[in-house]
Amino acid sequence: MVASETSRRAEAAERSIPEEARRLLHELAAGWDDVADCRALEVVPLKGAMTNEVYQARWPLAAPAAAGEAARRRKVLVRVYGEGVEVFFDREAEVRTFECMSRHGHGPCLLGRFPNGRVEEFIHARTLSAADLRDPEISAIIASKLKEFHNLEMPGPKSVLIWDRLRNWLKTANNLCPSDEAKEFCLGSMEKEIAVLENELSEDCQCIGFCHNDLQYGNIMIDEETKSLTIIDYEYASFGPVAYDIANHFCEMAADYHSERPHILDYTKYPDSDERKQFVQSYLSSSGEEPDEENVNNLIKSIEKYTLASHLVWGLWGIISEHVNDIDFDYMEYARQRFQQYWLKKHSILSMSGR
Repeated sequence: MVASETSRRAEAAERSIPEEARRLLHELAAGWDDVADCRALEVVPLKGAMTNEVYQARWPLAAPAAAGEAARRRKVLVRVYGEGVEVFFDREAEVRTFECMSRHGHGPCLLGRFPNGRVEEFIHARTLSAADLRDPEISAIIASKLKEFHNLEMPGPKSVLIWDRLRNWLKTANNLCPSDEAKEFCLGSMEKEIAVLENELSEDCQCIGFCHNDLQYGNIMIDEETKSLTIIDYEYASFGPVAYDIANHFCEMAADYHSERPHILDYTKYPDSDERKQFVQSYLSSSGEEPDEENVNNLIKSIEKYTLASHLVWGLWGIISEHVNDIDFDYMEYARQRFQQYWLKKHSILSMSGR
């Protein structure tokens, strides 16, 4: 009876992913010598994803290598693309980025694709938590890893994408929103806000690099023994100002996507001046040279201004997601908080440069 109930639960979990994904998983497992039974598939949903649905798929090992490994499994990650997310990015371009990163030893390997998703290598490391971002040691490692990421040589045009992305997402949001929503979020004046930011930030001396653009804690994994980091999930990655990427990472410190209310942001957790300075010093010094005070301060000022762009990006993302994605997340309230933070901080941040 117990075995029968366990079997029924396993079958129900397996049915939560598309049939094409199940077929691919069985084909992959059949070719692995260390899998005891390719039909003994277990599927476990993973929390924290807001663009896609993510699962761990696993099978019992055929022959544990040592005592104590009986409970170990062969594991892969299954990513089922969210409904309607093609409005945010080019999926084929994202897969090309994924494959390029994999070839260069950054991130997991692509194991296979199905019509609305893919199967990836499962990284045997711990996903960071919200609290980890405040750990000085881990934060310094993130800064160094992010500098390495920004210096990657990636195929494709190296033009800055952020402003076109904002305008395209604004157009999509306007097309999806009823008039009361558009009025609440001041979408009618948003084109002007984007132009003001683009004009203001283009005056800065900008360093352009390959940016992740979504460096929240769930997209960073750490090997507990070696302390090495792996940055994953490149849906929004593109070339852009590195100050924007760091600003976006700082803004993500306000979030805890594994809490009971994952859409609620706490901006008291935004890094203070000492934390921001330490991060920037770690970032700039990772190349082996000690940065001078002026370079550190200039980058910090640029980062603060780019937090405004981050609020607009994810505010628009939230509005659009509310209309196209059925993942259990209060996208609209999330968008509301990002826009509120934009209007709250805009004057004080831009006044630093005389506006």
